[in-house]
Amino acid sequence: MSRQTKKAVGCGCSNIPLSLIIVILGGGYWWFNQKANLDISKLLSKNQQITIPVLNPTAAPNSSLTPNPNNKQATLERKTSQKTPLPQTLWDKKVIRGIYLSRYQVTNNASEITIRERVRYYRSQGINTIIHGVWGNGCTMYNSEVMQQTLGYRSCPNQFQERWLDWLIDEAHKQGMQVHAYFEKGIKIDKNSPIYELAISQKWIVTGVDKTYIGVEHYVLDVEIPEVANLFKNILVEFVQKYPKIDAVQWDDYLGYHAELPGQIDRTAKLTSFLQQMITAMKKANSSVSFDICHHNPYWAKRYFAADWQKWNVDRVFIQAYNEANFKEELNYAKNYAGIAITDQQLHRLKELVDNQAIKSILVFPLSGKPEETASSLKSLTLNNTD
Repeated sequence: MSRQTKKAVGCGCSNIPLSLIIVILGGGYWWFNQKANLDISKLLSKNQQITIPVLNPTAAPNSSLTPNPNNKQATLERKTSQKTPLPQTLWDKKVIRGIYLSRYQVTNNASEITIRERVRYYRSQGINTIIHGVWGNGCTMYNSEVMQQTLGYRSCPNQFQERWLDWLIDEAHKQGMQVHAYFEKGIKIDKNSPIYELAISQKWIVTGVDKTYIGVEHYVLDVEIPEVANLFKNILVEFVQKYPKIDAVQWDDYLGYHAELPGQIDRTAKLTSFLQQMITAMKKANSSVSFDICHHNPYWAKRYFAADWQKWNVDRVFIQAYNEANFKEELNYAKNYAGIAITDQQLHRLKELVDNQAIKSILVFPLSGKPEETASSLKSLTLNNTD
């Protein structure tokens, strides 16, 4: 006889087989013991699981609370959150945030590691352009064939690694920065110049002593002399060919003849012709390099330095505003050109310049000779200046 034909005994339900009652009771016992272990998420649809918020951001990637990477909305929200940029400060919005490094910064055989670390440091301080000296006092801070052929030696009597500028340019470009080659002192030299004796003997210097700045005596090379004009032109052409990735060259207010030189000769037209020829030659050699100047305002430059730079065909002009007595006047000029240049002694002017949207770029010259400290001060003063 099969088990289903037997009658249940003692249950009070003569119509229900005893075996079925046992199954029901056993199932109920299992239910109450296992209900706490049920995975409720299995009862939800796939899309419902995705909308559950992540309560534990440190959960393992395989956690059931981690958003499904295949869900487009979740992925988009995650990417948007990751790419949200930090607020730009007004300082960050300046086209060029530059600092000058004297040509002496490359002495003492600075290594590749030192140079690259130096570039990264300035980048960390909010600087996007390094303006580094490559010429000054009548000689180059790199090995030059033009110097060798014309003057008998290859560079200034300073120690530097052969590839220092290559390393500087390469690291700057990796950091999204620019390098502008600074031709310090322009056409002026002093008695410590390695070409001083030669310049005197060859009569390459105009009559008189340039005393533009108190306590500093300079002698000005005469660009009307073909040998002098060719020296500068050839040096510049050689430079932009030797360093084709340089972003710009910059010359300063030493590109001029002070009005108080003896004889009061007007050299404006000759200086203009010389600059036009030199810039044309440079552009022919490397058209991608910008020719910039950091000079006095156009009136002051022409009136007192024979520098009618509005006719020179330069690419960018930065107005030199080192004179506090004329600062407001220089500021008005700077609004119409590429930017303004100040010294580290004028950092009290920084907020005014940063806040002024008409001032497109700011260059800082560390007169103290401590550019690292100047860069750090710039970061501190501009860090929280946002719109």
